[in-house]
Amino acid sequence: MAGHGLLDGRLALVTGAGKGIGLAIVKALAREGARVAVTDFDLRSAQAAAGDIGDQARAFGLDVTDAAETERVFGSAADWLGGLDLVVANAGISTMNRVIDLSEEEWDANMAVNAKGVFLTDREAVRRFLASGTRGVIVNTASLAGKIGAPLLAHYAASKFAVVGFTQSLAKEVAEHGIRVNAVCPGFVRTSMQEREIVWEADLRGMTPEAVRAEYVSLTPLGRIEEPEDIAEVVVFLASDLSRFLTGESINATGGVLMD
Repeated sequence: MAGHGLLDGRLALVTGAGKGIGLAIVKALAREGARVAVTDFDLRSAQAAAGDIGDQARAFGLDVTDAAETERVFGSAADWLGGLDLVVANAGISTMNRVIDLSEEEWDANMAVNAKGVFLTDREAVRRFLASGTRGVIVNTASLAGKIGAPLLAHYAASKFAVVGFTQSLAKEVAEHGIRVNAVCPGFVRTSMQEREIVWEADLRGMTPEAVRAEYVSLTPLGRIEEPEDIAEVVVFLASDLSRFLTGESINATGGVLMD
């Protein structure tokens, strides 16, 4: 019901929001009363997501590795929203390989989207918050792999460790302005990205995809594969005033896979 959401009146931009975790995030933000700029490298998926939400959302194409495009899209989104006070840097990619077989292209692609993309997104958000005097909120999507390394994911883990370190550093820089910066660390989440990873991992380890999926469940104390909505609810919390005294945190939302 209008007027009773945790995020009523909030003006949000989310990257990588066309599917998977990002799609769940924009739907949850809108449910809680936020207006949302739905951005994605794949404009069609962003348009489909915005169409599902309705008038509270609008789609924008965005390559988060392009600084000029990031600045331009933020401007267009802020014009439509009438401001900006919440940014979720969620865009990410993955590949899987042993380090000895890992190409420079794979390394560079993961670093460009997962680490540089968060940097460019957050930098533009902070510039706008400071220019308008907004006590804004940023939530970055890191990963379980941003807390603990994993075989076959060294490059991905490196990019997500970067997100955790960047989140802490930026949070300290902007706290005096009332800007909060946190991250969420998903575990084994049921998405199209995970489906690809399961096939890759099965091939690289000489297992069946079913055995890989069963292993994920066995590593999760809560006993199931995580759903995108499980992450989206944590993002809502971090975006809301319920977390008003949290900054610089990277919250494990892994079903108990990692506890620290």
